[in-house]
Amino acid sequence: MVEDVRAAVRPTVADHSRPGVRAFAGRGVGGVAVGLGAVLTAVSGRYGFHRDELYFLAAGRHLDWGYDDQPPLTPLLARASTELFGESPAGLRVVATLAAMAIVVVVGLVAREFGGGARVQVAAAGCAAVSGLVLAVGHMVSTATFDVLMWLVVTWVALRLLRTGDVRWWFALGLAVGVGGQNKDLVVLLVGALLAGVLVAGPRRVLAGWWPLAGAAVALVLVLPNLWWQATHGWPQLAVAHGISGRDGAMNRTMFVPQQLLFLSPLLIPVWVAGLRRLLRDPELQWARSIAYAYGITCVFVVAVGGKAYYALPLLIVIMAAGCEPVLDWVARGGGRRRARGRLVVALGVALAASNAVLALPLLPPEHLAIPNAIDQEQGEQVGWQTFVHTVADGWAQIPADERPHAVLYASNYGEAGALARYGPDLGLPYPYSGHVNFYAWGRPSDTTPGPVLIVAKKDKIARQESHFTDCRQVGLVDNGHGVDNEEQHAVVLLCAGPAEPWSTLWPKLRKYY
Repeated sequence: MVEDVRAAVRPTVADHSRPGVRAFAGRGVGGVAVGLGAVLTAVSGRYGFHRDELYFLAAGRHLDWGYDDQPPLTPLLARASTELFGESPAGLRVVATLAAMAIVVVVGLVAREFGGGARVQVAAAGCAAVSGLVLAVGHMVSTATFDVLMWLVVTWVALRLLRTGDVRWWFALGLAVGVGGQNKDLVVLLVGALLAGVLVAGPRRVLAGWWPLAGAAVALVLVLPNLWWQATHGWPQLAVAHGISGRDGAMNRTMFVPQQLLFLSPLLIPVWVAGLRRLLRDPELQWARSIAYAYGITCVFVVAVGGKAYYALPLLIVIMAAGCEPVLDWVARGGGRRRARGRLVVALGVALAASNAVLALPLLPPEHLAIPNAIDQEQGEQVGWQTFVHTVADGWAQIPADERPHAVLYASNYGEAGALARYGPDLGLPYPYSGHVNFYAWGRPSDTTPGPVLIVAKKDKIARQESHFTDCRQVGLVDNGHGVDNEEQHAVVLLCAGPAEPWSTLWPKLRKYY
């Protein structure tokens, strides 16, 4: 009787009929991670803050359990990085560099789960390190930076669970999901896709018992503060997600397949195709077949809701890690052509690293960003912010000195507001107001400050701004000086007599979720 009870509660142990994993190639994988970290550190101070980073700086000064558009982890890490290393692009981006290095290590561990030895682990880590996605998210702080990392961590833990059958890994899985959920709710999509993949391809026995519920409870406890914040604030993230899907959904669907091919690199397509084929056909990896299905499920869901293509890319990196062994085996089987195949792989690797570095990192002079900016607009969003603030300051100087105490500085989006909050005080500007995402909640002008109002708006938004304010005239035009076609290039600075109605009445009409 006692033995029956013990058997019922004892966790499932490893399936020893499966081959064990090799030793972790810590020195080789660590070397790749350190090399990536050195490159990212060397270029982290070029250009300037990204518009999202300026928002995270502001959010970090208003730490909370949640924000209109995100959970709290990224602003918290941004605050920690700047407190430790200084409020500069290089200081802020230390945490992004560390996250990118961690991504490389986790990819090496994923390759190890698939049975790869040292050369395979190092190759997988190297492919990840030079991929466009990892270079891009490792260069600057964004929610995607930590989202990619946590998706890979969750998937690695899931692979441990599936390979060993040891259901105690559910606890670690819940922990990873909970941390990921404090960065971005998108981790729920990954959990759903992985569960669906296991239901389709197995091994389903890991879903039995109470351990999955225990893992879910751990995740829920970790994300509960943010869920509570969202619930008590009317679930603003749903409004943000709905707005983004409505605005960009059609374009996201059109570009989904091309971006799946481009965002890692076209040169890596053979590697992840080999990985997909291996996961679906290799009997020794039948236990991991659910990963291939999870990727397909994620792609279908993202296209259906009009989400961004990069949402599915962490799983594609996992599949790429599975493809490194067959690719290296192909080189080794070359016989007399082995050396030629090896040289080809090395040449492609160099071309891959060079092309992705130019596209994802701030290597080119800003005036030559036309081609990289056409592929990845995030490059251009790091250029011209201090020039932008100087243009606004010139407009503010046109307000008579006796009127400035009751004048208001208003920005139409969080990037502009973040730049004015960061650089404006040094130029004598007051703290900016904005109705965009969480700037809306960080304060509105008092009804005792009736104007004048200095407004920054893109040209296509001038009419909307003028409908809320009176007697507006243009007093400035933004030019970043490099011809970079970013969001603020040729934005207009308007000087208006005041709001068309009291701020307390107008403010809710200025709220923007996306």
